[in-house]
Amino acid sequence: MSNSSKTGNTADSAAKEAENLYTNGMEALRTGDALTALNCFGKAVGIERRPLYLSNLAFCLAKEKREFPRAISLCKEAIKYDPRNSVNFLYLGRIHLLAGQKKDAIRIFRMGLRNEKNQEIARELERLGNRKEPVLPFLERGNPLNKYLGLILKKAGIR
Repeated sequence: MSNSSKTGNTADSAAKEAENLYTNGMEALRTGDALTALNCFGKAVGIERRPLYLSNLAFCLAKEKREFPRAISLCKEAIKYDPRNSVNFLYLGRIHLLAGQKKDAIRIFRMGLRNEKNQEIARELERLGNRKEPVLPFLERGNPLNKYLGLILKKAGIR
């Protein structure tokens, strides 16, 4: 067997191991065991630095260890490498919620929905009481012009 063949097999087995760790981490997360999920995702990222592994690791870091700056950084890295995957935005938004940053979370969720329809993001926004953008975005939401224009447009059925 040639060296390139051995190297290919090693890379394949490492990728397979990372995929198995990711699958185990997702199962642990689904059952509410974020600490086990954290360990699985951490090992998966150590083997292969895939965006989905990074965003899941980031969420678990925020949930279990409250390491918000590091978690946000990891999620942003995932988005940088896979900006079209709304799941990365879902986790970044959830991290902001855990950090008590509701306004940032809503902004991130909306960005995720612009990239791809995602039922979980839609549910998060609904749960948070998704508000529409102000009628005049250059003015504060509480500005009387925005308030009354919004009310008028809503009653007219335009908004």
